[in-house]
Amino acid sequence: MEAIIQRLAQEFSVPAKHVENVINLLDEGNTVPFIARYRKEMHGGMDDQLIRQLADRLQYLRGLDKRRQEVKTAIENQGKLTDELAQAIDAAQTLAEVEDLYRPYQQKRRTRATMAKEKGLEPLAQTLYDQKRDCPAPETLAQDFINPDLGVEDVAAALQGASDIVAEWISDDADIRKTLRTLYGKKAMLVSKAAAKEPEDTVYRLYYEFSAPVSKVMGHQVLAINRGEREDILKVSVDMDEEEALVAVRRQVVRPGTSAMAFVKAAAEDAYRRLIAPSLEREVRSDLTEKASEGAIGQFALNLKPLLMQPPVKGHVTMGLDPGYRMGCKVAVIDPTGKVLDTTVVYPTHGERGKQEAIAKLSALVKKHHVQHIAIGNGTASRETEQMAVEMIGKLNCGVTYMMVNEAGASVYSASKLAAEEFPDFDVNLRSAVSIARRLQDPLAELVKIDPKSIGVGQYQHDMPQARLGEALDGVVEDCVNAVGVDVNTASAPLLARVAGLTQTTAKNMVKYREENGPFTTRKQILKVPKLGPKAFEQCAGFLRVPESNSPLDNTAVHPESYAAAQKLLELCGYTLEQVKAGTLQDLMDKVKAYGVERAAEACGVGVPTLLDVASELMKPGRDPRDELPAPVLRTDVLEIKDLKPGMELKGTVRNVIDFGAFVDIGVHQDGLVHISQICDRFIKHPSQVLSVGDVVTVWVKEVDEKKKRISLTMKGAAAATPGK
Repeated sequence: MEAIIQRLAQEFSVPAKHVENVINLLDEGNTVPFIARYRKEMHGGMDDQLIRQLADRLQYLRGLDKRRQEVKTAIENQGKLTDELAQAIDAAQTLAEVEDLYRPYQQKRRTRATMAKEKGLEPLAQTLYDQKRDCPAPETLAQDFINPDLGVEDVAAALQGASDIVAEWISDDADIRKTLRTLYGKKAMLVSKAAAKEPEDTVYRLYYEFSAPVSKVMGHQVLAINRGEREDILKVSVDMDEEEALVAVRRQVVRPGTSAMAFVKAAAEDAYRRLIAPSLEREVRSDLTEKASEGAIGQFALNLKPLLMQPPVKGHVTMGLDPGYRMGCKVAVIDPTGKVLDTTVVYPTHGERGKQEAIAKLSALVKKHHVQHIAIGNGTASRETEQMAVEMIGKLNCGVTYMMVNEAGASVYSASKLAAEEFPDFDVNLRSAVSIARRLQDPLAELVKIDPKSIGVGQYQHDMPQARLGEALDGVVEDCVNAVGVDVNTASAPLLARVAGLTQTTAKNMVKYREENGPFTTRKQILKVPKLGPKAFEQCAGFLRVPESNSPLDNTAVHPESYAAAQKLLELCGYTLEQVKAGTLQDLMDKVKAYGVERAAEACGVGVPTLLDVASELMKPGRDPRDELPAPVLRTDVLEIKDLKPGMELKGTVRNVIDFGAFVDIGVHQDGLVHISQICDRFIKHPSQVLSVGDVVTVWVKEVDEKKKRISLTMKGAAAATPGK
């Protein structure tokens, strides 16, 4: 365990003691959000993302350790484990190295080598492979192993069998594989070609004649090539200069000047071509896919966080429009708390008459319920629906605004068991209109009801290892929910289930408890929820808010274990809980600094990080960290793709960040692409170094292809967008 701690400390550049503390906290069953927020003294202020990375790496290293022991035990049971081999296995840094060392001792299916051994040819193979100076010629040695009864008819058959055995030994040699693996990593090329002689123009056209070093090929290219291969559009290979690889193998096994040199050289070449090269090709492809998948999962997680943390448009009556052609546009009006006030269906795409009837019907709803914002889903028929909404807003002239909302996953949610429980009397389509309206009001509370994989801010998410993707995205959702905090009296069961320490069962029990007993009035009351014990309470309490409580501390992120410290801090600075409730402690931090931070922490019986967190919460009780982010862009007019001209300046919202750029919503039905080369004037390795989902950016139109519905944008200014400049 000590070795794992030291390795993690080195890899993450954090003190070994902090690593050890995090491991102990995880092993004790503490959640990542709880550790990150309430155990800062023990880990030196690592954030939740770093702790999750450390936990992932810990799992891998523990798995590696376990595999080392399994391999040593398996070899020992064969009576073949030497001290030297045991040391080599213990020193292996990856699972691949451990498996290389185990390869010669694994039970194999019948191979050419095993059949040759059954014919008694192993001693001949060993003598030839030893390549001793006084060794007779291979043909001479082979004479003694001719045995027609065993199927060895002549010298050629004996030498062929011996060669098969030597080839397998060479293939199983861990050092040779390590050398070749390094060589492939530096020199091999990933190559793809069109499977058809005259291929059609498809999304894979870039890969019909593609070649890139495996060390430099991009993750999105690997995933695209893999998908093209699965769809039988591409043929893929890993190309390596054969002579260079053969030289590396010969150098390790051939002894110049011996009579068996030519025999061993031929066996080595056979080993490489027949056994090692196909194996390494599979391994390279697998490694590239794994790295690309991890990169894509990381990018998906990176995109998901700002999407979930989009500032809510609170306190307003909102209308949700779920556009459609044949079935019409589904409409739901919700109040500031998300409660449904009205629903209907209109048909703005059914000719001019249908559009005017829709405007009249929706205008009546706007006036009746005092609607201030309209959320429009960005799927099928959204362009026509947006145009209708803009026409209506112009006629109303009462300050109503609208926003296009990413409706990815809305249909998945509306058809789910959860939606049926929430809206048993609503048609499936009307449920999605409610979801779209709520996504504008409080994106986080609504999006947690949907499988993160269905939210649609990644690339190739359906090609990922689904368990790994789900685990990573669930971690992001959990971190976001706990960073914001959850109102225990209004939150849905799916939202509560994302709170650290709570499960789907305890979340449902919490909702049931408040329905039967009325709103929670203190945090301590949460302990009365069935199946929610002291450990779960410790994990979840700090993330749950109780606005109805008499104690303002119950509506902050101050953990109950720190209530005494908070009271003491208020006393030191001459404040009361009533002033916390009134929100009049803006100069609290100044008083803490004047008193002395370390001195105050000691007086309150907590560490400095905890003291600073407590002080920050007391200054802004019930604060929502999302309120500090740029507000979403609300519109009153609409653009069409034909209105766009090169050089035109626009404001837009980043919808998705991928390896080669970012897609930006500029108020046209089609998002525009800012290629990585057009994001800024300095070199960047990845767009995420500059952009995040939800960012509001200024862009200039670079190029428009109406036919293919492609919009190229730049963030470098009008000059970069104007042709010829």
